[in-house]
Amino acid sequence: MTGDKAAQTAPVFTGRRWFFPSALIHELDPDAARSGRRPRRTARDWIVDFACFLLAVLVGLAGAETLRDNHDIPHALAVADQMLGALSCAAVWLRRRWPLALAAVMIPVSFVSETSGGVAIISLFTLAVHRPFRYVAWVGGVQTLLVPLYFWWRPAPDLPYLATLVLFVVLTAATVGWGMFVRSKRQLMLSLRDRARRAETEARLRAEQAQRLAREAIAREMHDVLAHRLTLLSVHAGALEFRPDAPREEVARAAGVIRESAHEALQDLREIIGVLRAGDSDDAGRPQPTLAALDTLAAESRQAGMKITLDQRVTDPAAVPASVGRTAYRIAQEGLTNARKHAPGTEVTVSVAGGPGEGLTVTVRNPAPEGDVPHVPGAGQGLIGLGERATLAGGTLEHGPTPDGGFGVWARLPWR
Repeated sequence: MTGDKAAQTAPVFTGRRWFFPSALIHELDPDAARSGRRPRRTARDWIVDFACFLLAVLVGLAGAETLRDNHDIPHALAVADQMLGALSCAAVWLRRRWPLALAAVMIPVSFVSETSGGVAIISLFTLAVHRPFRYVAWVGGVQTLLVPLYFWWRPAPDLPYLATLVLFVVLTAATVGWGMFVRSKRQLMLSLRDRARRAETEARLRAEQAQRLAREAIAREMHDVLAHRLTLLSVHAGALEFRPDAPREEVARAAGVIRESAHEALQDLREIIGVLRAGDSDDAGRPQPTLAALDTLAAESRQAGMKITLDQRVTDPAAVPASVGRTAYRIAQEGLTNARKHAPGTEVTVSVAGGPGEGLTVTVRNPAPEGDVPHVPGAGQGLIGLGERATLAGGTLEHGPTPDGGFGVWARLPWR
């Protein structure tokens, strides 16, 4: 998870940061967005801002030339107009930080100052890039409404009144359209970024879920395979510990069972580790147990000293699907293991019945043990794993105490 978090917080731009606007980098870079700091200008921003400043100065100089040629305007008013134009050109450098405030201020300023017309157009473009359309509509609408009054007050010397209005409206619409186009491109890039992040997040969640399911399957398989063998080891080792004076033949038989169980457990563990290393399916390696292996399981348990009654009433045992037979085997194996741990010395009954189309029923029951039984630690994970196995096979599993004080496990598996 540390690697995932590092990947999520890694900067998006590792190369040509200068080529992108600072506002876009601020949105795309998670570290910059979380810091809360104002985005710093990139080289591209400096170039664009200088170009906008130069354009505003050129338009202001053209307006100053028009004021100088118009002798009807007093000199003091022309000087005040040029001072407002100079301040407006300097305010161009603030357009990224306060686009709405600058555009709103430029409405009255450009109405009284002819040299501020270029700044008004640039501020409207900036507003269209950085703010939603409703702000652009208000500012652009007010400017358009003031245009007839402005050119009635200060008519253009070289163009008719109507042509001047049409030209200014077209220029305003082009400026707003260009700014909205730039904004839509940035929003498209941000939406693609968000979509890519969601796809990466979903892929990571799917991978984590697959790993979790794989770990659960491995843990369930290791428990089912090893619990039976290790229980045999525990039972016979406990018998040797509490009966050191047992006959030589019984000690030898118990030692043989311990040796054989340890060998089988080690072999099963090697097979599981081999599957993990090779990445093969559950059916790789040694053949998995099926319903036909119940006789062998019962024989091993009888050798360990258990009393078992095996009742098989299956119509066609050879036709049982491999997955269903393996699930039935694991249920019987876990039932015998639990009976050996929690009800030693009792007679366990294992019943398997069913046929094609009817389903397969597996029952493992044992009566209450005689006397007190030492507490055996266990978290019940075996029964939980059996329930998951039965569910995955499309069946159901129940377990609990029986009326005579014993314990039972009942499973029904589909057999189509």
